[in-house]
Amino acid sequence: MSITNKVRFLAIFLGLLIYQSGFSQTSTSTYSVLGLGEFDYSGFTHNQGMGGLGISFGDLYNINHVNPALTVKNAIFNFQTALNYQRINASTTNSRALVDGGGLNYVAMSLPVQAGKWSLGLGLTPLTSVNYSFSLLGNVENSELNSVNRVEGEGGITEAYLTSGIQVMKNLSLGFHGGYLFGSTIRTNQLTLLDPEGFPTGSISEYFERFTVSDITFKTGLYYSGKLKDQSYLNIGAIYQMYGDINGNAYAKIADFGNASNPTRPGDILIDNEKRTIFIPNKAGFGISYEKINKFVIGLEAQQQDFTSFRNIEGGSEQLGQAFKVGLGGQYIPDLFSIDNILARTRYRLGLEYIQTPYSVNGTQVNDIGINFGASVPVNNLSLMNVAVKLGTRGTRENGLVREDYFRISLGFSINDNTWFYKRVFE
Repeated sequence: MSITNKVRFLAIFLGLLIYQSGFSQTSTSTYSVLGLGEFDYSGFTHNQGMGGLGISFGDLYNINHVNPALTVKNAIFNFQTALNYQRINASTTNSRALVDGGGLNYVAMSLPVQAGKWSLGLGLTPLTSVNYSFSLLGNVENSELNSVNRVEGEGGITEAYLTSGIQVMKNLSLGFHGGYLFGSTIRTNQLTLLDPEGFPTGSISEYFERFTVSDITFKTGLYYSGKLKDQSYLNIGAIYQMYGDINGNAYAKIADFGNASNPTRPGDILIDNEKRTIFIPNKAGFGISYEKINKFVIGLEAQQQDFTSFRNIEGGSEQLGQAFKVGLGGQYIPDLFSIDNILARTRYRLGLEYIQTPYSVNGTQVNDIGINFGASVPVNNLSLMNVAVKLGTRGTRENGLVREDYFRISLGFSINDNTWFYKRVFE
């Protein structure tokens, strides 16, 4: 790759970072109404195809966002990005809706400082996603009126990060990840009163709330690979993500319909761009995998986050609970060194994910279970086209909850180049 093309490539990367800041991943889950929305536990596209496997396994050709210690394996320049799409069939005991959404998912780049010993990386990826809309019907006490509450939310928190992996001794590496959190979550509640004939009466009132995040977070990682026999290894990895009190600005207002989001319109401002904090619990993860180099890997990993300590801008817990995820997955390569058969060089992936979400509604725990499929198809000698598909179910129709049967696909590219740090002899 020429110097001119490298400069152009970096310009495209920075442009995607700017684009991503305005168009992050969207979630269409009804349950993103709770807490800060839906958290992402599954990593990049290649991780998603293996049930999120990434704490204990990584390779040369893909950036590892899950465990920063494994970025040391990126001994060549690597650029990755992906688009995602999700389609959900949401249903209750008496209604059904089909919703979807998607967009640019993440942008990341990794640079080897000392190949196999020390790497640096940066990128942009969603931390949480909020996107829901539903209506609640009810009766107004001590009157003949009924009410319609239309509840909507959008936005989410995005992380811009720098990461580094260092090999501290043979088969042992440590990783450090520093992130800047930004973005806003917006929630609105529009209340309409209906007379006994079902016609609107009086004015429509609206509650508007926005929390804009601006803070930093840190993650550490550890990776150890122990050789069992020729070309076979037992890998162990661990991560710890530190959040705590996250700073931001809060705004809340009650007004007539259409006026609540505008500070200059009539209404009652409850919170006027005040400094507030939310408390996000720390996250820990552990994984173990068995790998036969350039042939296959199988691993089991778990992550845990205690949302009983979560606090919103008002200091409330929102009755969230323990969240944990267990992923079982693997990868198989028929023949990595096949010259003529691209399918033989393709990396095939399969995984299962079980997530106990932090959401508990009407005393019922909301769980998420899915099966994952994925592949990385060689584009040239080094670069890959990555795809991951997940079929899953979240929630239940019992006790007034919503069941979500969903289909999710992620399509991305891993562009690799091994000439960035070689001095040119001939032009």
